[in-house]
Amino acid sequence: MRLFYSDTFELPLPPGHRFPMAKYGRLRQRVAEANWAASCKLELPPAASDAELTLVHCSEYLRRVTAGDLSVLEQKRIGFPWSEKMVERCRRSTGASIAASQAAILDRVAVNMAGGTHHALPDAGSGYCVFNDVAVAARVLQQQRLAARVLFIDLDVHQGNGTAAITAGDPTLFSFSMHGDNNFPFRKTASDLDVALSDGTGDEDYLRALQDSLSRIEASFAADFVFYVAGADAWMGDRLGKLGVSKAGLKARDEMVFDWCRSHRLPISICMAGGYAPDIEDIVDIHFQTIATAFQYYEDSNSGKFR
Repeated sequence: MRLFYSDTFELPLPPGHRFPMAKYGRLRQRVAEANWAASCKLELPPAASDAELTLVHCSEYLRRVTAGDLSVLEQKRIGFPWSEKMVERCRRSTGASIAASQAAILDRVAVNMAGGTHHALPDAGSGYCVFNDVAVAARVLQQQRLAARVLFIDLDVHQGNGTAAITAGDPTLFSFSMHGDNNFPFRKTASDLDVALSDGTGDEDYLRALQDSLSRIEASFAADFVFYVAGADAWMGDRLGKLGVSKAGLKARDEMVFDWCRSHRLPISICMAGGYAPDIEDIVDIHFQTIATAFQYYEDSNSGKFR
């Protein structure tokens, strides 16, 4: 299984900033120390090019991001102070989703060990998201004729409003977001399928809602590729999550998504998305659990079980 990392491209943040940037390096370390790591390939991705980014983002927005012409208000909306390193990191994280999607075409499963920047709009960033990595990667796949009909399964606790806006009205793209109702963004953008969960929703109701949603998608959209936005922030201990899902429930979530993709012979590109637990090791635990579960499915594919 191929995994793409971009934590070596530092995004400088001021002291006390609440975004847990250190999780990415710790996640890569955890994967590298796993007893199955020798069967994986950890790779640095290329930076997303202007041509790739403008498949989704307005050229003027890209110019202002690159040149550092974002206003104070725009930087506040994104949540990161502008720097050249920020731009490079965001290009690399988007490049990781492009590379992972291309790898998944060949291997059925691949991972971006960052990404999931689903709040980014064509002409603006928001919520720690500068470029919409999964939307850009989907457009690259379509441009290269590697996939025609793409499904986004977004299980971050925050609604994927940017992806919803980008995919609106396009019958070749299907956006599904299952998220906390009483959570950011407080003005939602309609996805093709939205499932809004009440505060405190626990494992049983969460998994039932996911199973029902996958059945609805199966009846309405014939995908040939899946992007899975596997947020860690649906966990009950997350500072920003408000749901009541356990780590075991999140593992069952991952297994349900992988089972569904396997049963439909769909390649899947996974990205990490959000996670804001007070102890960063809890975030790393959940992301690592997703990757370890994906690895098992990759092993099954090599042994002929991925069918």
